[in-house]
Amino acid sequence: MNPLDISPQQFQWLSEHITAIAVDYLKGLDDRAIPPSGTGEEIERVFRCPLPEAGMAEEALRGLHDVIQNSRAHNGRFFGYVLGSGETAAATADLLCSVLNQNVTAWRSSPAAVTLEKTVTSWLAQAIACPGFRGILSGGGSSANLMALAMAREAKAPANQKGVRSAALAVYAASEVHMSIPKAVALLGIGRDQLRLIPVDDSFRMIPAKLRQTMHSDVERGIAPIAVVASAGTVNTGAIDPFPEIAEIAAKYGAWFHIDGAYGALGAIAAPRRFPGMDRADSISLDAHKWLYQPIDCGCLLYRDARAARQAFSHSGDYVRALSSDPIESFTFFDESIELSRRFRALKLWFSLRYHGFAAFRESVAEDLRHAQQLAALVQNNLSLQLLAPVELSAVCFRYIGAGGYSDEELERLNLEILRRVVRRGEVYLSNARLNSRFCLRACIVNHRTTDADIDSVVAEVLTVAKLVELEHSKLS
Repeated sequence: MNPLDISPQQFQWLSEHITAIAVDYLKGLDDRAIPPSGTGEEIERVFRCPLPEAGMAEEALRGLHDVIQNSRAHNGRFFGYVLGSGETAAATADLLCSVLNQNVTAWRSSPAAVTLEKTVTSWLAQAIACPGFRGILSGGGSSANLMALAMAREAKAPANQKGVRSAALAVYAASEVHMSIPKAVALLGIGRDQLRLIPVDDSFRMIPAKLRQTMHSDVERGIAPIAVVASAGTVNTGAIDPFPEIAEIAAKYGAWFHIDGAYGALGAIAAPRRFPGMDRADSISLDAHKWLYQPIDCGCLLYRDARAARQAFSHSGDYVRALSSDPIESFTFFDESIELSRRFRALKLWFSLRYHGFAAFRESVAEDLRHAQQLAALVQNNLSLQLLAPVELSAVCFRYIGAGGYSDEELERLNLEILRRVVRRGEVYLSNARLNSRFCLRACIVNHRTTDADIDSVVAEVLTVAKLVELEHSKLS
């Protein structure tokens, strides 16, 4: 017997022990400090060790406790970045995913996995009122946005065969666009200098008139528009760009219309009226590991026309040639994706949606939206705090201003120190943003574990820390 091939009985014993470790973690999750207590150097000492030549099964199991102790806890008071909370029914399906070890390249290599992925992507399209779109699961919004812009480039300025032949190309996005769009433009050979950043209004939404003006000016100078990227929930504030107007302008100039909905598009399952015109896009990215709370990774790219995907990505060798002419059995995901080897991402999402029912997810997203409004109201009702952006989805940006009298530079230093200490104390976890050159504290609520009390704790913790910081500064002055 190969030494790597453990028996079913050994697997059962091992999986039961790991499940017990996970259950203990979940039982104590609410009481844990969110960041680990160790420093970077201390954590390096725990895990940096020689490659073991001989097996060390018992010690390997004990080492999992060290992993948990040095990981960030994702309880109901985690509001950093845009990170879903890791729904645990889906996590159980991830174990089966790894045991089955399906490579989701084509139907012939993974019949059930391909069928489930086609099923769940059609569910996602229906859920955001874009029926008829097809899709592919990805590692996240960055890879989905890269694929979307690759499709746009190949549809509008084909470059796969001979490379990018002209520098007279442009992509358009709001100044609040996610960093993955400049990355994608660079990787595709278009160049970041050819990304036109369009100004936003007071709600941080793209201004259509500015987009029209910029595209008109480019066309007059002989520059060809490739794509317009709008946001369904900007990363800083959750702003939703005006899709109907942007779609009209993109169509007028023959540009591909992509919506980066990695954060917010799935908000449409609970608040569809906030997303008019989303169905007019040529492609939409969204992340089920954000607002469907799936364990990472579970991103998705939806697109209107599979021919555009195949034009961008279809290039393969004879060793992966389909052996069947049947329209179902000859299907290949690698002809519509940058990936060949692909994880069975659909399993956890399919199981999770069936286990809980879609209504439970709709209710949870609605609760996140309500919690964001609750936090915004708490901020607005406290004279020591200032709300810095409208709350359109579930991101709340604010800062501490105290009793007044601080300069902008002093407020920046003060709020940066407040953030550092809030994170270090571990009661709540916030991240930061910069809006109109102002540093702000940011809570993004995409967390199925969050309660009203967790939301109340944000303001309480920020005020407690702010008073401590002010007191220390007053003693030094």
